[in-house]
Amino acid sequence: MAKKSAQIRPFMPSASAIVSCRGKDGFNNALVVGFACNCSYDPPMVMVGIVPSRHSYSLVKENPCFVVHFAREGQEEAWKYLGSESGRDGDKLAHLGLTVEDGTAVNAPVITDFPVAVECTVVDSIMTGSHEMFVGKIEAIHADEDLIDDEGKLDLSAGNLIRGDIRKR
Repeated sequence: MAKKSAQIRPFMPSASAIVSCRGKDGFNNALVVGFACNCSYDPPMVMVGIVPSRHSYSLVKENPCFVVHFAREGQEEAWKYLGSESGRDGDKLAHLGLTVEDGTAVNAPVITDFPVAVECTVVDSIMTGSHEMFVGKIEAIHADEDLIDDEGKLDLSAGNLIRGDIRKR
């Protein structure tokens, strides 16, 4: 079959996630990021992209850690709010009535309403153009029991998690 040239633009399926962080003043915030992925298996690390104009960007820069969360179907309202409102305008987590606990390994909030929380310490970052990609070493993973298999491994296929870019739904 003949190939045709395509427009050069980001096209990979979105791997969206909720990222929470805490400023040095103790203010907790969260946002939805469109870029989140594994970037190392040994040691286990993930990478999230945050646009420098976002409020959470400055929080991660001053307190270099974050928590990656995944939400279940049925939590779209929280997902959309966290992805469209700014923490500069108020406490988004309180507005949504979300339950927040301190991380066990990092100084960042774990939102216990979401079924998965991955605590990370920033070990590096790179500006890639529109986003700074923060590389986080995984320090702890918390998940609902139905997402943990008999060997203690996280099974994201088991929980009706929100996949892709919810803004397009």
